[in-house]
Formats: sequence, structure tokens, C-alpha cells
Amino acid sequence: MRLAVVSDIHGNLEAFKQVLLDIDRSKVDGVVCLGDCIGYGPEPDQVVSLVRRKNIPSVMGNHELGLVNESYLGWFNQPTQRSLLLTQELLSSDTLEFIQDLKSTMVYQGCRLVHGFPPESITTYLFDVAESECVRAFSEMQERICFVGHTHVPEIVGYDGHKISRGFLHHGVRSLEDENRYIINVGSVGQPRDGNNRAKYVIWDSSRQTVDLRYVFYDIAITVKKILELGFPEHNAHRLW
Repeated sequence: MRLAVVSDIHGNLEAFKQVLLDIDRSKVDGVVCLGDCIGYGPEPDQVVSLVRRKNIPSVMGNHELGLVNESYLGWFNQPTQRSLLLTQELLSSDTLEFIQDLKSTMVYQGCRLVHGFPPESITTYLFDVAESECVRAFSEMQERICFVGHTHVPEIVGYDGHKISRGFLHHGVRSLEDENRYIINVGSVGQPRDGNNRAKYVIWDSSRQTVDLRYVFYDIAITVKKILELGFPEHNAHRLW
């Protein structure tokens, strides 16, 4: 089983289209999404429509949560709140209904999928989690592997039953230890924050026990132009470079 895992597309249709082309060339058996299809970017409705058209199973991200739960909207800083309110205006009623029905977590092909942190937190950032919390999560999680997003930074956390190891997930193929369990952050398609501006996603190969962090070029200038034309905060555009 070769599974492509995407996350944090954030309305960046140009990046998502190039990632899907790369996925097609990679001959995977399935694709899943870890949420935050919307927010920050100029084409949220088109991104969600493409996710649905491709029948890509998805969980809810914190930006989707900000639209379906008004009390959570206040958690965001002012520019992000402004982005979400503008995003809401760009979404069709059909897309809003789809977003409202997203679940906080799912299990797919034996892997747990959640936006923030297992077992089902949409809002917890992996970089905020202490080692003891990781141990607790592994003890509560029945699945061997959990894929997460949210931080926009690729990372891998391993557990051998005794100690936690964690570090940056680098570009390319990495082998997993047969006896270890993992929480793997797949980075961001639409807004990477790891010092490299290419779109990111992961391919998990269950037979070879590897994860392949893929870097994908896309035309950033197209997305930047659309962000500014629609009146999103300028920071949303500049941070893509």
C-alpha cells in the first residue's frame, strides 16, 4: 500500500494541483488529507471541491473548526480571523455543509489521521507537546502510525516502548523501524514554514516501511497575486516566498 498524505493546503490551488500531478506520477494506491484545506489562501472553495472530486478522505483542521465553531474563531489572531471571515465569503453553501460534517480523526489503512495530535486533537501543535505527553499518546493510540499536520513543519516522533526520539523529517525516503511506533508530521502543501518554499507531502509505503517526504515546485507568484487581489492580509502572500 502506497498512501499519499497531504495537509494544510490553505486555499492554495496552484500548489495543490502540482502536488496532485506529482501524486499521479508516483502511482499511489490512495490519498488522504489532514485538514486545513481553507484559510490564508485565495481559492478555498476550489480546493475543497477538488478534494471532494478526487474522493480524498479528510479530517477537520483548525481553520475549518474556526468556521463551524464561532467560539473557536476568537482563538485566532486578528489577521487570521480576517482571513477566515473573507474565506467564508468565498465558500459555497455546499462546501460549508461539507466542512461542518468533517470528523476530528479517522483511521485509514491502519493509520490514524488527525490534524493536530493523537488521538483526536484538532488544535494541539506537535512542537508544544512534551515527551511525557508523547508517551501517553502512544500508549492510548492503538495504531502504529499517526499522521498529523497543523505546524506546517515536517517532523517525525518515534517510540520504541522505552524512549522517545524526535527530529526534523528531511526531504526524501526514510525507513521506519519495524518495532517502533510513530507520529509523523507531513508538512504543508499550501504554506510551508520549514525554510523551503516548495509544497510538501508524504508518501507512506506500508510494504517497504518507508515515508517519502516530497518537495514540489509550483508558481508561487500566481497565488501571491490572487491573495493580494482579494484583499487578504499581505502577510499571507509574503510568507509563501
